[in-house]
Amino acid sequence: MKKLGFGLMRMPLLDPNDDASVDIEQVKQMVDLFISKGFTYFDTAIMYNGFASQKVAKAAIVDRYPRDSFTLATKLHSAFFNSFEDRDRIFAQQLEETGAGYFDYYLLHGIEADSYTKYEKYDCFTWLLEKKAQGLVRHAGFSFHDTPELLDEILTKHPEMEFVQMQLNYLDWESEWIQSRAVYETAVKHGKPVIVMEPVKGGTLAKVPAAAEALMKAAEPELSIPSWAIRFAASQEHVMMVLSGMSTLEQMRDNVSYMEDFKPLTAEEIALTHKTADMINGQIAVPCTGCSYCTDGCPMQIPIPKYFSLYNEDMREDLEEKGWTINFTNYENLTRSFGKAGDCIACGQCEGVCPQHLPIIELMKKVSAHFDH
Repeated sequence: MKKLGFGLMRMPLLDPNDDASVDIEQVKQMVDLFISKGFTYFDTAIMYNGFASQKVAKAAIVDRYPRDSFTLATKLHSAFFNSFEDRDRIFAQQLEETGAGYFDYYLLHGIEADSYTKYEKYDCFTWLLEKKAQGLVRHAGFSFHDTPELLDEILTKHPEMEFVQMQLNYLDWESEWIQSRAVYETAVKHGKPVIVMEPVKGGTLAKVPAAAEALMKAAEPELSIPSWAIRFAASQEHVMMVLSGMSTLEQMRDNVSYMEDFKPLTAEEIALTHKTADMINGQIAVPCTGCSYCTDGCPMQIPIPKYFSLYNEDMREDLEEKGWTINFTNYENLTRSFGKAGDCIACGQCEGVCPQHLPIIELMKKVSAHFDH
């Protein structure tokens, strides 16, 4: 397979305030282009795009292409089962929603310390192998959001798992929180191929500091800034697939243009990405990827990732000179439909599901202090 996968997680929307309002016609165009260029891998999950992603996969892919012409991955998330019976109920629902008949890749979703305990309690690793034996799953693995030590423990106990999906990008490569390099090296030590998620870190690496952009453009004038992030991930020897959550047809065109005949980064180009990471780390206030896991259960309906994005934009500005930015208006517009940052009741559900392990409650206080007047 070619190394670029279509992550059905940040698809184009008809209503920017409704993640489930997917622009299916545009997605169909994106799928058509993707497949026409020889790419086959699609990744979905229960909660992506406001719980609409699996149904979109059916409408845009399964109903329109022969089953053997594409590869489909989906996942079992720990938030949606509380019994042995729930596992089969969810799996049956996924088969129905996608119409896929079977899944080429099936993952235990977002394993970290707490959820790992739950996956073990309900014997999900054995359950997944049973699905494989039944022909309902072709390849069994899991996605991971924790330390290299925990990954080592899991792969030692479950060598039957065939692959690991992990967050890997040049900004998180040496991050003390995400530890992309160390987690990747642990997977390699166990002989497991890696599928990459968040290669552009939720769009963070699509817009880099001006000085870094100038260096990238000097090195590769024809290539986009996001291409550096996708290509960095794909350049790692044991990476089998890089998922990109493309939101527009134009993003799709860009990604397939340089991944159709992929060439790994040179040593000099990799050094440039590390230099860019240092520049970004000097500016970024909240390393949120915009995955939106935190929003569905928020009792105050606070659009946490959207507020973090506005806050990050303002933190890059010289506010002493400008005083006001358009982000204040954008924030006010959002509060007409959603809760304010200051409405946070510190229930903690968001922190419990955040793959980045962000201190969201404290960060909401900072966002509120900045925007709520």
